[in-house]
Amino acid sequence: MEIYYFGHSSFKIKGKQATLITDPYDDSALGIKFPKVEADIVTVSHSHSDHNAYQKVEGQPFLISEPGEYEVKGVSIFGFKTFHDLKQGNDRGENIIYLIEIDSLRICHLGDLGEILNDQLLEEINGVDILMIPVGGFYTLDPEKAVELIAKIEPTIVIPMHFKIPQMGKAFENLISVEDFFKVMGVGQISPLPKLVISKDKLPEERQIILLERKNG
Repeated sequence: MEIYYFGHSSFKIKGKQATLITDPYDDSALGIKFPKVEADIVTVSHSHSDHNAYQKVEGQPFLISEPGEYEVKGVSIFGFKTFHDLKQGNDRGENIIYLIEIDSLRICHLGDLGEILNDQLLEEINGVDILMIPVGGFYTLDPEKAVELIAKIEPTIVIPMHFKIPQMGKAFENLISVEDFFKVMGVGQISPLPKLVISKDKLPEERQIILLERKNG
C-alpha cells in the first residue's frame, strides 16, 4: 500500500484493489493547489471548503461524508461522529473520524478533531496501525493535545497533518508548524518522505513518526 500527502488533511491511500482520497480541498479556500487525481472512494470529515471539495476528485468515486459503516471495493470504512472543538461543536460544529481497513492495515484519519476522544470511542478504534492526526492547533488539536491522544490510541505509525504551510492563505496563518509538534513529541528534525510504502508485515516494532512531502501533482 502507498500513502501520498496532498497537504492539509488530504491523503491518497492506494491499496491493491482501491484508491481512497481523504478531505480534498478547494484551492481558493486553502491557497495551495489540489492535484489532479482519480480515486474509487472519497472521505470527507466535515463540510468546510478546505476539506470537502470532493468534486476535485476524478473517476466518479463513492463519497462518504456521514458517520456509519461502509464497504467499497474490499475496503471497510467506519465513520464516527466527534467534534471540531472542545465545546461539543458549539464553535465549529461536528467532525467525522474514519477508521479505514485496507490491505489488512487499520488507518485512522482524525479529520479536524478538536477534542480528546472518550474511552468508548478509543475502544471502537482500538488497534490502529497508522494514525493521521491534526497537530496545528487553532482549528484542531494543538501539539500537546495531539501527543496526549497519540498516547491513548497507541498507533504504530503517526503521520502529522493540518499544520502550517507557508503558501497557505491568511485564514491559516495561526496554525502551528509541524516542527513544534516534533518538539513536543521529543523527536529531532524528521526528513520528509515522498510517499509511505507499507504493508502489515513491514510495520515497525516501535512507534514511528512519518512526515510526508506535499505532492503537487
